[in-house]
Amino acid sequence: MPEFNNVTIVKKANVYFDGKVTSRTVVFADGSQKTLGVMLPGEYEFNTADKELMEIMAGELEVLLPGTSEWKTVKGGESFEVPSHSKFGLKVRSLTDYCCSFLK
Repeated sequence: MPEFNNVTIVKKANVYFDGKVTSRTVVFADGSQKTLGVMLPGEYEFNTADKELMEIMAGELEVLLPGTSEWKTVKGGESFEVPSHSKFGLKVRSLTDYCCSFLK
């Protein structure tokens, strides 16, 4: 879906890694949330509370998912899922535009 309708946007930005990863929270009428953000090139590690679906809108990165030992390349138009209560690594190769959905 290229756009979201009837949502609330949280004005305060989510800023990580000295501003190299930023996002805004989108809240839907049913209470579900997504973040829309941008990642600059670099290496990052994130922790999850909920299961996440990471949709890469543009850019390229490598992801190391929990329980795996090989990095997987993900490009614009592709996605990956991360289990709840876990960590995952990212090697962002180019400016990356993403949408993260928190799955309950």
